[in-house]
Amino acid sequence: MTSSTSPTPSHRTPRHPLPHRVAAAGPASFGDHLRTWRQQRHLSQLELADEADISTRHVSFMETGRTNPSREMVLRLCERLAIPLRERNGLLVAAGYAPMYRERALDDPALAAARQAVELVLKGHEPCPAIALDRCWNVVATNRAAHALLAAHISPELLAPPINVFRLSLHPQGLAPRIANLAQWRAHLFERLRQQIQATADPALIALQEELLQYPAPEEPSPLVLPGEMLGVVMPFCFESVHGMLSLISTTTIFGTPVDVTLQELAVESFFPADDFTAKVLRDVAQQNSEA
Repeated sequence: MTSSTSPTPSHRTPRHPLPHRVAAAGPASFGDHLRTWRQQRHLSQLELADEADISTRHVSFMETGRTNPSREMVLRLCERLAIPLRERNGLLVAAGYAPMYRERALDDPALAAARQAVELVLKGHEPCPAIALDRCWNVVATNRAAHALLAAHISPELLAPPINVFRLSLHPQGLAPRIANLAQWRAHLFERLRQQIQATADPALIALQEELLQYPAPEEPSPLVLPGEMLGVVMPFCFESVHGMLSLISTTTIFGTPVDVTLQELAVESFFPADDFTAKVLRDVAQQNSEA
Protein backbone atom coordinates (compact mmCIF):
# COMPACT_ATOMS: atom_id res chain seq x y z
CA MET A 1 0.00 0.00 0.00
CA THR A 2 1.18 3.53 -0.72
CA SER A 3 0.10 6.98 0.32
CA SER A 4 -0.15 10.28 -1.49
CA THR A 5 -0.97 13.89 -0.74
CA SER A 6 -4.58 14.16 0.35
CA PRO A 7 -7.15 16.40 -1.38
CA THR A 8 -7.75 19.81 0.15
CA PRO A 9 -10.84 19.63 2.35
CA SER A 10 -13.19 22.26 3.61
CA HIS A 11 -13.42 22.62 7.39
CA ARG A 12 -17.12 22.10 7.91
CA THR A 13 -17.83 19.23 10.27
CA PRO A 14 -21.23 17.54 10.04
CA ARG A 15 -22.77 16.91 13.45
CA HIS A 16 -23.96 13.49 12.33
CA PRO A 17 -22.85 11.09 9.59
CA LEU A 18 -24.27 12.26 6.29
CA PRO A 19 -26.63 9.90 4.47
CA HIS A 20 -25.52 8.38 1.20
CA ARG A 21 -26.54 10.82 -1.50
CA VAL A 22 -28.01 9.52 -4.74
CA ALA A 23 -25.95 10.67 -7.69
CA ALA A 24 -27.51 12.03 -10.83
CA ALA A 25 -28.81 9.44 -13.27
CA GLY A 26 -26.11 7.95 -15.44
CA PRO A 27 -26.03 7.52 -19.22
CA ALA A 28 -29.31 6.17 -20.60
CA SER A 29 -28.26 4.59 -23.91
CA PHE A 30 -25.67 1.93 -24.59
CA GLY A 31 -23.71 4.40 -26.71
CA ASP A 32 -23.52 6.87 -23.83
CA HIS A 33 -22.42 4.09 -21.48
CA LEU A 34 -19.73 2.94 -23.89
CA ARG A 35 -18.40 6.45 -24.51
CA THR A 36 -18.31 7.18 -20.77
CA TRP A 37 -16.32 4.02 -20.00
CA ARG A 38 -13.98 4.51 -22.95
CA GLN A 39 -13.17 8.01 -21.75
CA GLN A 40 -12.90 6.74 -18.14
CA ARG A 41 -10.18 4.37 -19.37
CA HIS A 42 -8.49 7.17 -21.38
CA LEU A 43 -8.86 5.34 -24.68
CA SER A 44 -9.54 6.78 -28.12
CA GLN A 45 -12.04 5.08 -30.42
CA LEU A 46 -9.09 3.74 -32.42
CA GLU A 47 -7.43 2.29 -29.31
CA LEU A 48 -10.66 0.61 -28.15
CA ALA A 49 -11.21 -0.77 -31.66
CA ASP A 50 -7.73 -2.31 -31.61
CA GLU A 51 -8.36 -3.79 -28.14
CA ALA A 52 -11.69 -5.31 -29.20
CA ASP A 53 -10.49 -6.38 -32.69
CA ILE A 54 -13.17 -4.37 -34.48
CA SER A 55 -13.16 -1.32 -36.73
CA THR A 56 -13.12 2.26 -35.48
CA ARG A 57 -16.24 2.79 -37.59
CA HIS A 58 -18.01 0.06 -35.60
CA VAL A 59 -17.07 1.73 -32.30
CA SER A 60 -18.29 5.09 -33.61
CA PHE A 61 -21.59 3.63 -34.80
CA MET A 62 -22.20 1.96 -31.43
CA GLU A 63 -21.49 5.18 -29.54
CA THR A 64 -23.83 7.22 -31.74
CA GLY A 65 -26.58 4.58 -31.67
CA ARG A 66 -26.41 3.78 -35.38
CA THR A 67 -25.50 0.17 -34.56
CA ASN A 68 -26.90 -1.96 -31.76
CA PRO A 69 -24.25 -4.39 -30.47
CA SER A 70 -24.80 -8.11 -30.04
CA ARG A 71 -24.74 -9.54 -26.54
CA GLU A 72 -21.35 -11.08 -27.29
CA MET A 73 -20.01 -7.69 -28.41
CA VAL A 74 -21.22 -6.03 -25.21
CA LEU A 75 -19.40 -8.64 -23.13
CA ARG A 76 -16.24 -8.33 -25.26
CA LEU A 77 -16.17 -4.56 -24.83
CA CYS A 78 -16.77 -4.91 -21.08
CA GLU A 79 -13.86 -7.32 -20.85
CA ARG A 80 -11.51 -5.05 -22.80
CA LEU A 81 -12.54 -2.04 -20.72
CA ALA A 82 -12.22 -3.99 -17.42
CA ILE A 83 -15.72 -2.93 -16.37
CA PRO A 84 -16.89 -4.30 -12.97
CA LEU A 85 -19.69 -6.88 -12.98
CA ARG A 86 -22.30 -4.50 -11.53
CA GLU A 87 -21.70 -2.01 -14.34
CA ARG A 88 -21.57 -4.79 -16.97
CA ASN A 89 -25.16 -5.58 -16.08
CA GLY A 90 -26.00 -1.93 -16.73
CA LEU A 91 -24.45 -2.04 -20.20
CA LEU A 92 -26.29 -5.26 -21.04
CA VAL A 93 -29.62 -3.74 -20.01
CA ALA A 94 -28.89 -0.54 -21.95
CA ALA A 95 -28.23 -2.65 -25.07
CA GLY A 96 -31.54 -4.49 -24.62
CA TYR A 97 -30.30 -7.70 -22.99
CA ALA A 98 -30.98 -9.32 -19.64
CA PRO A 99 -28.41 -8.86 -16.85
CA MET A 100 -25.87 -11.69 -16.73
CA TYR A 101 -24.36 -11.38 -13.25
CA ARG A 102 -26.45 -12.03 -10.15
CA GLU A 103 -26.32 -9.90 -7.02
CA ARG A 104 -27.33 -11.61 -3.80
CA ALA A 105 -26.98 -10.82 -0.13
CA LEU A 106 -24.12 -12.63 1.56
CA ASP A 107 -26.64 -14.47 3.76
CA ASP A 108 -28.36 -15.90 0.65
CA PRO A 109 -28.32 -19.75 0.83
CA ALA A 110 -26.65 -19.83 -2.61
CA LEU A 111 -23.63 -18.04 -1.13
CA ALA A 112 -23.31 -20.31 1.91
CA ALA A 113 -19.90 -21.59 0.78
CA ALA A 114 -18.60 -18.08 0.23
CA ARG A 115 -19.95 -16.93 3.60
CA GLN A 116 -18.28 -19.87 5.29
CA ALA A 117 -14.99 -19.02 3.57
CA VAL A 118 -15.20 -15.43 4.80
CA GLU A 119 -15.96 -16.56 8.35
CA LEU A 120 -13.01 -18.96 8.28
CA VAL A 121 -10.68 -16.19 7.13
CA LEU A 122 -11.93 -13.81 9.84
CA LYS A 123 -11.74 -16.36 12.64
CA GLY A 124 -8.45 -17.79 11.43
CA HIS A 125 -6.85 -14.36 11.56
CA GLU A 126 -7.42 -13.99 15.32
CA PRO A 127 -5.92 -12.71 17.57
CA CYS A 128 -5.41 -10.01 14.89
CA PRO A 129 -8.34 -7.84 13.70
CA ALA A 130 -10.02 -8.61 10.36
CA ILE A 131 -13.05 -7.03 8.69
CA ALA A 132 -15.17 -8.10 5.69
CA LEU A 133 -16.28 -5.12 3.60
CA ASP A 134 -18.62 -4.42 0.69
CA ARG A 135 -17.82 -2.16 -2.28
CA CYS A 136 -18.62 1.03 -0.33
CA TRP A 137 -16.38 0.06 2.60
CA ASN A 138 -19.36 -0.88 4.76
CA VAL A 139 -18.69 -3.60 7.33
CA VAL A 140 -20.26 -6.95 6.46
CA ALA A 141 -18.65 -8.97 9.25
CA THR A 142 -15.79 -8.74 11.75
CA ASN A 143 -13.88 -11.08 13.99
CA ARG A 144 -13.85 -10.61 17.77
CA ALA A 145 -10.49 -8.85 17.76
CA ALA A 146 -11.71 -6.07 15.45
CA HIS A 147 -14.87 -5.55 17.45
CA ALA A 148 -13.00 -5.37 20.76
CA LEU A 149 -10.40 -2.86 19.56
CA LEU A 150 -12.48 -0.46 17.50
CA ALA A 151 -15.77 -0.14 19.36
CA ALA A 152 -14.61 1.88 22.37
CA HIS A 153 -14.99 5.67 22.57
CA ILE A 154 -16.83 6.04 19.26
CA SER A 155 -20.11 7.89 18.75
CA PRO A 156 -23.01 5.37 18.70
CA GLU A 157 -24.27 7.01 15.50
CA LEU A 158 -21.12 5.89 13.68
CA LEU A 159 -21.65 2.33 14.90
CA ALA A 160 -25.22 2.11 13.56
CA PRO A 161 -25.41 -0.23 10.54
CA PRO A 162 -24.12 0.02 7.94
CA ILE A 163 -20.80 0.86 9.61
CA ASN A 164 -18.52 2.56 7.11
CA VAL A 165 -14.82 2.17 7.91
CA PHE A 166 -13.79 5.34 6.05
CA ARG A 167 -16.34 7.36 7.99
CA LEU A 168 -15.36 5.58 11.20
CA SER A 169 -11.69 6.44 10.60
CA LEU A 170 -11.99 10.09 9.59
CA HIS A 171 -15.05 11.45 11.39
CA PRO A 172 -14.12 13.70 14.38
CA GLN A 173 -16.47 11.64 16.58
CA GLY A 174 -14.90 8.42 15.38
CA LEU A 175 -11.31 7.21 15.45
CA ALA A 176 -9.77 10.37 13.96
CA PRO A 177 -8.88 12.08 17.30
CA ARG A 178 -7.02 8.94 18.39
CA ILE A 179 -5.07 8.27 15.17
CA ALA A 180 -1.46 9.34 15.77
CA ASN A 181 -0.61 9.56 12.07
CA LEU A 182 -3.93 10.98 10.93
CA ALA A 183 -2.45 13.11 8.13
CA GLN A 184 -0.73 10.14 6.48
CA TRP A 185 -3.58 7.73 7.14
CA ARG A 186 -6.12 10.19 5.77
CA ALA A 187 -4.06 10.67 2.59
CA HIS A 188 -3.71 6.91 2.30
CA LEU A 189 -7.48 6.35 2.55
CA PHE A 190 -8.28 9.10 0.05
CA GLU A 191 -5.81 7.60 -2.42
CA ARG A 192 -7.41 4.18 -2.10
CA LEU A 193 -10.84 5.73 -2.61
CA ARG A 194 -9.62 7.73 -5.62
CA GLN A 195 -8.24 4.59 -7.26
CA GLN A 196 -11.49 2.72 -6.68
CA ILE A 197 -13.55 5.57 -8.15
CA GLN A 198 -11.23 5.67 -11.16
CA ALA A 199 -11.77 1.94 -11.68
CA THR A 200 -15.54 1.78 -11.10
CA ALA A 201 -17.00 5.32 -11.49
CA ASP A 202 -19.38 4.25 -8.71
CA PRO A 203 -21.77 7.11 -7.75
CA ALA A 204 -22.00 5.80 -4.16
CA LEU A 205 -18.22 6.06 -3.78
CA ILE A 206 -18.19 9.53 -5.30
CA ALA A 207 -20.84 10.59 -2.77
CA LEU A 208 -18.77 9.05 0.05
CA GLN A 209 -15.69 10.96 -1.12
CA GLU A 210 -17.63 14.24 -1.11
CA GLU A 211 -18.83 13.54 2.43
CA LEU A 212 -15.35 12.71 3.72
CA LEU A 213 -13.92 15.90 2.24
CA GLN A 214 -16.15 17.87 4.62
CA TYR A 215 -14.41 16.44 7.67
CA PRO A 216 -11.63 18.60 9.13
CA ALA A 217 -8.07 17.79 8.11
CA PRO A 218 -5.26 17.63 10.71
CA GLU A 219 -3.80 21.06 11.42
CA GLU A 220 -0.40 19.68 12.42
CA PRO A 221 1.27 17.13 10.14
CA SER A 222 2.48 13.98 11.86
CA PRO A 223 6.12 12.86 11.50
CA LEU A 224 7.27 12.01 7.99
CA VAL A 225 8.56 8.61 9.08
CA LEU A 226 6.74 6.59 11.73
CA PRO A 227 7.66 3.50 13.75
CA GLY A 228 6.65 0.46 11.71
CA GLU A 229 6.50 2.38 8.45
CA MET A 230 8.22 0.78 5.46
CA LEU A 231 8.49 3.59 2.93
CA GLY A 232 6.89 2.69 -0.37
CA VAL A 233 5.56 -0.61 1.00
CA VAL A 234 3.08 -0.18 3.87
CA MET A 235 1.50 2.64 5.84
CA PRO A 236 0.90 1.74 9.52
CA PHE A 237 -2.36 2.57 11.23
CA CYS A 238 -1.30 4.04 14.59
CA PHE A 239 -4.00 4.82 17.12
CA GLU A 240 -4.37 5.31 20.86
CA SER A 241 -6.50 2.47 22.19
CA VAL A 242 -7.61 1.78 25.76
CA HIS A 243 -4.58 -0.53 25.89
CA GLY A 244 -2.05 2.06 24.68
CA MET A 245 -0.62 3.12 21.30
CA LEU A 246 -1.15 0.37 18.74
CA SER A 247 0.51 0.14 15.34
CA LEU A 248 -1.05 -2.05 12.66
CA ILE A 249 -0.46 -2.76 8.98
CA SER A 250 -3.08 -4.26 6.68
CA THR A 251 -3.59 -6.41 3.61
CA THR A 252 -6.69 -6.87 1.43
CA THR A 253 -8.04 -10.23 0.24
CA ILE A 254 -10.55 -10.55 -2.62
CA PHE A 255 -12.14 -13.43 -4.51
CA GLY A 256 -10.03 -14.27 -7.56
CA THR A 257 -12.59 -15.12 -10.29
CA PRO A 258 -16.09 -14.22 -9.09
CA VAL A 259 -19.17 -14.50 -11.31
CA ASP A 260 -21.44 -12.86 -8.75
CA VAL A 261 -21.61 -9.10 -8.15
CA THR A 262 -21.60 -9.51 -4.37
CA LEU A 263 -18.50 -11.70 -4.38
CA GLN A 264 -16.57 -9.43 -6.75
CA GLU A 265 -17.23 -6.47 -4.46
CA LEU A 266 -16.42 -8.31 -1.22
CA ALA A 267 -13.03 -7.77 0.41
CA VAL A 268 -11.42 -8.81 3.69
CA GLU A 269 -9.13 -6.27 5.34
CA SER A 270 -6.68 -8.09 7.64
CA PHE A 271 -4.54 -6.23 10.17
CA PHE A 272 -1.16 -7.33 11.52
CA PRO A 273 0.87 -5.94 14.45
CA ALA A 274 3.71 -3.63 13.35
CA ASP A 275 5.55 -3.83 16.69
CA ASP A 276 5.98 -6.14 19.68
CA PHE A 277 3.78 -4.07 21.99
CA THR A 278 0.81 -4.29 19.59
CA ALA A 279 1.32 -8.04 19.18
CA LYS A 280 1.23 -8.49 22.95
CA VAL A 281 -1.94 -6.39 23.31
CA LEU A 282 -3.69 -8.43 20.63
CA ARG A 283 -2.75 -11.67 22.37
CA ASP A 284 -3.90 -10.33 25.74
CA VAL A 285 -7.25 -9.12 24.33
CA ALA A 286 -7.82 -12.50 22.70
CA GLN A 287 -7.10 -14.24 26.00
CA GLN A 288 -9.57 -11.98 27.82
CA ASN A 289 -12.24 -12.69 25.16
CA SER A 290 -11.73 -16.44 25.49
CA GLU A 291 -12.16 -16.24 29.26
CA ALA A 292 -15.24 -14.02 29.12
